[in-house]
Amino acid sequence: MKYTEPQIYIALPVLDEWETIEKFINVIRNQTYKKFKLYVCVNQPDIWWNIDEKKSVCERNVRTLNYLNSISDIKIQIIDKSTPENGWHGKQLGVGWARKILMDAINDIAFENDIVISLDADTTFETDYFKSIIQNFQQHQEIMAVSIPYYHKLTAIEAVDRAILRYEIYMRYYAINLWRIGSQFNFTALGSAIAFPIWAYRKIGGISPMKSGEDFYFLQKFCKTGRIINWNPVKVYPAARFSDRVFFGTGPAMIKGNSGDWESYPIYHYSLFDNVLHTYSQFEDLFDKDLELQINQFLNEQFKDSLWWYPLRKNFKTKEKFVKACNEKVDGLRVLQYLKAKQASINKTDEVCLYEFLDIYYPEVIIELNIDKIFKFNELSIPELDNIRNRLMEIEAKYQMLDYSKKI
Repeated sequence: MKYTEPQIYIALPVLDEWETIEKFINVIRNQTYKKFKLYVCVNQPDIWWNIDEKKSVCERNVRTLNYLNSISDIKIQIIDKSTPENGWHGKQLGVGWARKILMDAINDIAFENDIVISLDADTTFETDYFKSIIQNFQQHQEIMAVSIPYYHKLTAIEAVDRAILRYEIYMRYYAINLWRIGSQFNFTALGSAIAFPIWAYRKIGGISPMKSGEDFYFLQKFCKTGRIINWNPVKVYPAARFSDRVFFGTGPAMIKGNSGDWESYPIYHYSLFDNVLHTYSQFEDLFDKDLELQINQFLNEQFKDSLWWYPLRKNFKTKEKFVKACNEKVDGLRVLQYLKAKQASINKTDEVCLYEFLDIYYPEVIIELNIDKIFKFNELSIPELDNIRNRLMEIEAKYQMLDYSKKI
């Protein structure tokens, strides 16, 4: 593939972003790479016009539409899913549908080597961001997508900073352990941090619309079809804010966490990841004979079949293809479901799980962070939480850059 000055298309879903949209426009206006066009879907359910507590959101969306229509120095294609009678109806609603409508509209007119950058209106980045993505694809022409490194800047509001740091610690810890066990699904799915060429979008059959979580399934489709990379020289900076614009994700996680509820975002014990790793290692032998896999009971329940690998043996005649098929069947979703199902049986706090992981794999970090086995997240200061976040980010970045340097 050749990426010589490709056209960039920005896919931007917008819901109640009146306070952020002007800043976002200025960020893309200041990009050093100028060959881009912005596709925006301003959206909300149409029924919100008849709900008193939601009508103000609809009115702010209209203000956003008017502002976007007033811009003359940037090429903008606006998809109106907001004004009366144009909003979402029925089950077709949410950010997943907005992203699909945007990406499908871009796909209809773009060339194969054009690049789509998925963003959110509360995200910022440096002036060379677009340029860095093009250079990334030029250097790795075989890749299907880039899951771009992220970093939440602190706000000086303690409740917000405490919540986002705790959530980011969860995300980075999770990703590090997926890297450690060699999972191909080691991405962090953020809709504001994905880029891909049109040829790859067409190859996977596009994005599947979901109310939320569409970014996870989207990247998983890319992973099952080809190679993605998780590094880019320029990061994205999503906003840290309490938000219920989506059904789950950063904003809702922060809201739950601020109330003291982190049950949905635990620090999974490292031994559970090890169980997955052991299962991965059994797939080669499973090609030749039946085995009792490390997480067999869970997989049997999920697939409702105690011999779920039989069809894979029948359809994939070489060991290499069989192992690949097994890895794709026991995918990122199944791994997450396994971790969620088994975490309670560990009977250890999040803090103990983090400490025991670091004690085995990164004992020097425990010394640097000056934590012990009985530390409590809610008793740490913001700088102490930030130190944990930053140290995990550095560990994750080493994995990302090592993978990035591989030549296929």
